[in-house]
Amino acid sequence: MMPSDTHKIIIHADKTPAGKHVRRYNAPTINEVAIVMVGDQFHPRDIVLHRRNDQLINVTETHCCYDALQYKIIFWDGADGYHFNVKMVNPVNDAEIDKKCSAMNFYAYRLMIRRNEDNCILKYRQLLHQYIIDMYVKIETERLLFLRLNQTKLRSEEYIHLRDAVVNEGNTTNVGKLIILISSYIGSPRHMQEYAQDAVAYVRHYGCPDLFITFTCNPAWDEQLLHDLLM
Repeated sequence: MMPSDTHKIIIHADKTPAGKHVRRYNAPTINEVAIVMVGDQFHPRDIVLHRRNDQLINVTETHCCYDALQYKIIFWDGADGYHFNVKMVNPVNDAEIDKKCSAMNFYAYRLMIRRNEDNCILKYRQLLHQYIIDMYVKIETERLLFLRLNQTKLRSEEYIHLRDAVVNEGNTTNVGKLIILISSYIGSPRHMQEYAQDAVAYVRHYGCPDLFITFTCNPAWDEQLLHDLLM
């Protein structure tokens, strides 16, 4: 979307597409909230602000005003949310130190339950659930951005060319262009491979696993019935 664009799309929540099943777009009846992340892992989110002068501008989820604009009920006073320049604070004297705060530490502090202190964020029920998973995506985005911008520091060049050559079947035109996820990133291929290697090591040391099957029974059943069920 360009700054000179004047068109916009309005999606009405109470309207359903023609020809679709009427119950397909029913409002959810459960209390669980989930989020689906589609597309490229490193692709930015498309967040557009509609200003009072009808101008549309794009912002990132790490903008300091994102939390207040997205969750106006929670942050009714317009308090700033997380951004890359948030500093850590010394708990002794409440003074800022020369160390940046990560998104995970920032939102862990906001969601913490403290004795003799009322945290109003924890009282917003389903809106709180949406807020938590939204901030989780922000945390994952920050981690992926760090990995993308610090491939040299992570020494990915030591194995990136070999991996690329295998994936591309020896095609050297794309060698060095992939971004490697380190093993400490949860869910990455190297992280899952380490889990698999640990499982193989456990089997080699302790032997193959056994099945431990349990079931709930009625204590009023007689022994013959229990014998028939177990056999």
